[in-house]
Amino acid sequence: MARKRQHTLDGSIVQIQHESRILKDNPWGDPNDRAHSVYLPPNYDTAPAGRRFPVLYDLVGYTGSGGSHTGWRSFDENVPERLDRLIHNRKMPPCIVVFPDCFTALGGNQYINSSAVGRYADFLTRELIPTIDKELRTKPERDHRGVYGKSSGGYGALIHGMKYAKYWGAIASHSGDAYFDFIYKAEWPSALSGLQRFAQQKTPPKTTQSKPGHDDGRVKRFLDHIWQTERLNGSDITVLMMICMAATYDPDPRAPLGFRLPYDLNTGVFIESRWRRWLRHDPIHLARPSKSNLASLKGIYIDCGWRDQYHIHFGSRQLSATLKKMKIKHTYEEFNDTHSGVDYRMDRSLPFLARTLR
Repeated sequence: MARKRQHTLDGSIVQIQHESRILKDNPWGDPNDRAHSVYLPPNYDTAPAGRRFPVLYDLVGYTGSGGSHTGWRSFDENVPERLDRLIHNRKMPPCIVVFPDCFTALGGNQYINSSAVGRYADFLTRELIPTIDKELRTKPERDHRGVYGKSSGGYGALIHGMKYAKYWGAIASHSGDAYFDFIYKAEWPSALSGLQRFAQQKTPPKTTQSKPGHDDGRVKRFLDHIWQTERLNGSDITVLMMICMAATYDPDPRAPLGFRLPYDLNTGVFIESRWRRWLRHDPIHLARPSKSNLASLKGIYIDCGWRDQYHIHFGSRQLSATLKKMKIKHTYEEFNDTHSGVDYRMDRSLPFLARTLR
């Protein structure tokens, strides 16, 4: 275990190197020895030796990693600078914040266990939490530990509150993926057209695939292209994202590449049986079966821009309505903005979590 400190304006950043046993044999050969940034509040070093702090885990969105929240930003604050300001202005009590590196060869992570991506839920809960609690002066009890994120990170926070509540005392989700029928189905036509470039036949046959949902080789050729190219365009990112989601939500060790697809690659025919595998992971369907876990949380914060270009506000509204029906106390807010450039909403969630978990 190695630590290297970098000072921000008030607090400081510690780099904690951790070699994961859980990620060692992940299917894409992603590194299992990773550096994770950790924010220490301004009074961490000067506080009495017995002083301990609540701890938050920051889950980033798709194509991001922990370092994307701690690096320099033009005309804006990074998250450590935001924390410095909020703590200095007494908007929130001091806390430790962990920025895990969970990046994958598929461009990101949904922070759940998948045989086709890796056991990232287990990595966070069974390895990283004990490591941080051992290395730093955290309050190691579940009631003083929270998780938050935006987009895929917000989804991760929701899912961890629903399925892994014994590790978390409170959660916060900004524009977290929900209502898959709206947010993902709309992206698949573009993804299928993008994959057509990598089909062996430029004009696809009229018949459906012999094995529905299996890659016929074009997904593998696309991934090879992605890993070799120096520039990814927006269309490539959309295709890669949908492949990542398929690997996350419908892993199948018997299928090529270890996962199935919810559409026929040739005809675009929708495969209902595969889609049902996706819906098992949709927060709007998971909320009711997760009632006891959600009720055990000390705090739940959810927000979304009502102009979100991925239409996530509809799923956020459904999730909040379900929580209300179940009498699960939570805070739900909408704001006049899109999915992009909304880190300023952390000025709401970070104080909420820090006060709840103090």
